[in-house]
Amino acid sequence: MATGLLLSGTIAALLTSVLPAQHQSSGGFEDPPPDKIVIKVATVNGSGCPQGTAAVAVSEDNTAFTVTYSHYLAQAGGGSAPTDFRKNCQLNLLVHVPQGFTYAVASADYRGFAALRPGAKGTQRASYYFQGSPNTEYRTHPFSGPYDDNWQATDSTDWAQLVWAPCGVQRNFNINTELRVSTGTSDPGEVSFMTMDSTDGDISTVYHLAWKECPES
Repeated sequence: MATGLLLSGTIAALLTSVLPAQHQSSGGFEDPPPDKIVIKVATVNGSGCPQGTAAVAVSEDNTAFTVTYSHYLAQAGGGSAPTDFRKNCQLNLLVHVPQGFTYAVASADYRGFAALRPGAKGTQRASYYFQGSPNTEYRTHPFSGPYDDNWQATDSTDWAQLVWAPCGVQRNFNINTELRVSTGTSDPGEVSFMTMDSTDGDISTVYHLAWKECPES
């Protein structure tokens, strides 16, 4: 994907803005701001997302943004190259939000396919952080062979533990994903692999946003 690709749309929240308690719903959240959010992809780097193989878009129903991969595969065993066991992708996003509001990633859904031989191991991992912030959130999902099926993993965060974008300043948001595969105790002559895509490229990663109002300055 070319650096600086600009994608626009309106993102409503899966988990939304905080209002005074008497106006909150039973879940504690109300409607998000109606204004548009603009996502600019600053950089997309990594062995799992070579240039032109990852795309970012805002969902049509305004609840999330989606990353689609077409060349994200880690493998081990057989004739695999020594570097094939680990693939990663670092997304650096500029997210322009309506004035007076901030956002956090409330949950992320990852999907792909895995073919792990008996004794082989696979791992999907992701980290999330804002540029310049010391707070980094990590989530890890292990898989064990024998496994030959689609896989799905969800990272979710309680409202009180969300990492919010700083109010009043523009900070890039970073998402670093990773796939790892090891032969473990499996036959090293047989290939095991994990992908974060599908044969038709329709498998994607969805990030759901939460909103809240910034304090008045």
